[in-house]
Amino acid sequence: MELVFGVILGLLILVLLVIAHEFGHAVASLRNGVVVEEFGIGFPPKAWSKKLKNGMILSLNWLPLGGFVKLQGEHDAADKKGDYGSTTFWQKTRILLSGVAVNWVIAAILLTGLAFVGLPKVLPNQFTIPGDTTSISQPVEITNLLKGYPAEAAGLKVGDKIIRFAGQEVPTAERLIELSKQDKGKVVEIVYSRQGVEHSVKVSLKNTNSTVFGAGLGQRELIKSTWSAPIVGVVTTGQFTVVTIQGIGDLIGNLVGGLVSQLNPNQTVRNQASAELKSVGDSVAGPIGILGTVFPAAQQAGLTQIIFLTAIISVSLAVMNILPIPALDGGRWFTMVVYRLLKKKLTKEREERIQQIGFTIIMGLVVLVTFADVAKLF
Repeated sequence: MELVFGVILGLLILVLLVIAHEFGHAVASLRNGVVVEEFGIGFPPKAWSKKLKNGMILSLNWLPLGGFVKLQGEHDAADKKGDYGSTTFWQKTRILLSGVAVNWVIAAILLTGLAFVGLPKVLPNQFTIPGDTTSISQPVEITNLLKGYPAEAAGLKVGDKIIRFAGQEVPTAERLIELSKQDKGKVVEIVYSRQGVEHSVKVSLKNTNSTVFGAGLGQRELIKSTWSAPIVGVVTTGQFTVVTIQGIGDLIGNLVGGLVSQLNPNQTVRNQASAELKSVGDSVAGPIGILGTVFPAAQQAGLTQIIFLTAIISVSLAVMNILPIPALDGGRWFTMVVYRLLKKKLTKEREERIQQIGFTIIMGLVVLVTFADVAKLF
């Protein structure tokens, strides 16, 4: 049931973020004199529609995978009044990048709100203003369970927060490990918190010199600010933007390097290349991976983690859409710039062909990543 709720919650958040992105395009288009023919929530087939006073059609569609904006004359070569194509270069730039800007602003607002109440510290150099920062250590938390070990056998779950172990407080993960080794082979009582409710359970620890409890442990640190929260929110959003871009760059580098190395006659080099390609597959997640694992885990961790994850995904949407890949906002802008620099006319036929190629590549990647996600889940 938790998995189902997590998937539904994740889908809802993703859809809302995409709709907000498309809303940014619609507002920028209207402000720059472009006629918005339709604003769609979800993708066709159409379930319901209504024509508004300004002539725009508002539609609800059956496929809940985001949303879309249909503009009049949505080609660079269109030249009628109200056409997207009839606007200037800078107007087109504002329209194309407005969705990216909305996702980035949403992330900054969410992270600012968290900075007031407690922003998770996940970056080693995460920005703070020392004179207005309070660090809060969360209880020790179970991050993963080893199959067949005492923690799993006792019914503990990922996300449970350990309050007391064998009657003693556990301020750090290191202290819990120390206590578990002291009591190896014994039955101890563990008091833990799950979704804000305290429980207790008896656990029979293994009598070994290695793993006696069988759980991965983590401890979250929160950063709390007052007057500097808006500054912290904006700068942290910038940091996550840079980290996301670096992560994409590393993925591409490992992928290209791995594929090239596979052609090397040296077996050691080919083995290393296989490891690089596997790391690419392990670090990439599509919609199923996000909805099926990340959101359910965040749901167990609480509202703070859900808001934090929403902000990170909003940053990721902004970064992905700004990439110079045809069919994405950045790709459309990049294509427009290239043709202007070459002083060639970007005809409707050329633009459609370029966008179709880009769309086909993206859909192919989505299918591959989806199959990988399903394999990881099962």
